This record gives sequence, C-alpha cells and structure tokens, in this order.
Amino acid sequence: MGSEATLSEPPLRQSQSGGVRTLTLNRPHRRNALTLELWGALHDALRAAAHDPAVRALVLTGAGGAFCSGADVVDSDPYAAPFPKLRAVTEVAQQLHELSVPTVAKVRGVAVGAGWNLALGCDLVVATPDATFSEIFSRRGLSLDCGGSWLLPKLVGVQQAKRLALLGETIDAAQAHALGLVTWIESAEEIDGFVDEIAARLAAGPPIALAQIKALINEGADRTMREALAGESRAQAVAFATADVPEAYAAFGQKRPPSFTGEWNVRRPDSRT
Repeated sequence: MGSEATLSEPPLRQSQSGGVRTLTLNRPHRRNALTLELWGALHDALRAAAHDPAVRALVLTGAGGAFCSGADVVDSDPYAAPFPKLRAVTEVAQQLHELSVPTVAKVRGVAVGAGWNLALGCDLVVATPDATFSEIFSRRGLSLDCGGSWLLPKLVGVQQAKRLALLGETIDAAQAHALGLVTWIESAEEIDGFVDEIAARLAAGPPIALAQIKALINEGADRTMREALAGESRAQAVAFATADVPEAYAAFGQKRPPSFTGEWNVRRPDSRT
C-alpha cells in the first residue's frame, strides 16, 4: 500500500517558503531515477521559476534519502531512439545553468550520472557525509550528458575530469569536497536547516546584482580578461540603476539589514509643458 501511494505521487514536488522555491525529485522507490516524465516536469518547473518574480533562490533535492541515481534504466528501452530523451536532458541542463536566481543542490545519498551533473549544474552543493557521487556513464557504455563534459573540467581541471569520467569511479562526500565539487558537508540532522539558512540569505540578496554576478562568473571562464572587464562594467552600470544600491548605502549608515527588491531606480526627467 505504501509503495502504491508513492507511485501515485507526482515525480516532482514543488514548495515555496518566502523567496525560496524547492524542487524535490520524487521517485524514492527508484532513488529518484530520471524518466522522460520527470525530465518534462523539471523543464516546466524551471521555466516557471525563471518567470516568477516571487522566486529569489531555488533548491534542488531528492526524496527518500537519495538525490538522484541517474537515468532509470529499468523503465528505459535501450533500442528506442535517444533523441527525445537527449533533447529533454539538454534543455533542462541549459535552463538550470541559465536560471538567473542562485541555485543550491541538497544532496543526500547517491548522485549518479545525470543526477550528479544536475547537482553540479547548481551554483552551490551541500551534501551529507554519506553522499556518494559517480560519473557512471562509461560503465554503462555511454558518454557524458547533462552538461558534465563542460562542468567537470571547469570545476576540477582537465586531468581530474578525465579521471572521474573515464573510470566512472564512485567517490564519497569528503573526496568530492576536496576536489571542489561539494561546497559544504553537513550532517543528516543539520543539512535541512543549513540549506534553509543559505537559501534564505540568497533570497534576501539584491536580485539584479546576484543574477549578474552569477552570469559573469559562468561566462568568465570562456572570456579574455578584456572581455570580462567589459562585461563587469556593463553589469555594474545596470546594478547602479537599481534601488538596491542606495538602499544598501542607507542601511549601512543606519546600521540595519538592507531590504533588496531589484526595482529599477532610473528617474524620468521632469515633464514640462
């Protein structure tokens, strides 16, 4: 009866607390393995988050003690044309990368294959000590997907990226943290509160400035210094045109926390008839 109830639930749960939206992969009976239905639900949820001004930060996690065990090979047909699935994978990875709000992956248990790359596609990764990670593709006769070939070398360098991808070995949270693939390790008892605090801090930040910081860093690895400086100048000009800058200055002078809104602060010239 319990498993029937689980199977009847949506493959992706969504919740909102303040400015933080949480997306929970919800196939615990399969350790949240990814199906076309779940990819589609992620696509729709990320698109909705991108267009909802109430979303100031996003948390991605998994139900039932696992983050995501990758593609569901049990429910997949190895002889089916791969293009619909690959299109879904590509679109979700691109949406997650380009989402303007900060994203946090909360990882318990396994994060494997595309599941791990979904976590790496987030801006910050928090894991429990028992979390395990694997770019398992080569052990399945497959190559990387969900952005892994772009993310890994930028995060750990070419040689370590090749090690992880070619061998498909499993590493633990401590190893992932040492490589820079996990931002923080928190105990199973404390990870929820820790992620809530981090996400709330991000949601309270200046939304326009944070969006531009994220974009500049994402793009910076592929730019020359001259291009990066030009991009920073454009982004800073936009930031100065928001109400958040004078609000930050006023809050500093008044010794209070700032209240950021991201509102535009360009005044129209006085109209004279």
